[in-house]
Amino acid sequence: MQRCGWVNEDPLYVAYHDEEWGVPVRDDRKLFEFLILEGAQAGLSWYTILRKREHYRAAFDQFDVDRVAEYGDDKVAQLLSPSSGIVRNRLKVASAIRNARCFQQVRAEYGSFSNYLWGFVDGRPVVNHWPTLQDVPASTNLSDTISKDLKHRGFNFVGTTIVYSYLQAVGVVMDHIVPCFRHAQLARE
Repeated sequence: MQRCGWVNEDPLYVAYHDEEWGVPVRDDRKLFEFLILEGAQAGLSWYTILRKREHYRAAFDQFDVDRVAEYGDDKVAQLLSPSSGIVRNRLKVASAIRNARCFQQVRAEYGSFSNYLWGFVDGRPVVNHWPTLQDVPASTNLSDTISKDLKHRGFNFVGTTIVYSYLQAVGVVMDHIVPCFRHAQLARE
């Protein structure tokens, strides 16, 4: 069974590739989770963040956007402590809180963050047909557009490369390479 070349043999990573990556997500809590995790990944590998994912869920109240938006200095100090188990970067923690507040504003304007995000693609995933991993771009016009809009709305850690990774993760863009067994499965959905 062939998979995309970025996945290693760790069962956690294999399960992520096989069951989550590229599957369309329309649940706001899950969309918020991936937004925070993709921002945390900046400068690191996704594998590093994936291994810390359960720590992130515990530290960020299961990604309850309304709770995260209310975090103050005491919670920030807790998140930056070694016991949190997350990447202890002050800018990334502050970004998560700021992005939660911006996420609330988008949700209020569009009814859900999902409506906002999926509106960029008329509600249908972009299905690409890349023959090799080397063909997959780091960003596209779509990620440029969404990145600019998110920045305009006050979000940070949402550069075009991070946004493209986000779109891939939540299935707005389906970038399993053609030889990967998941490509045919997701292209039909």
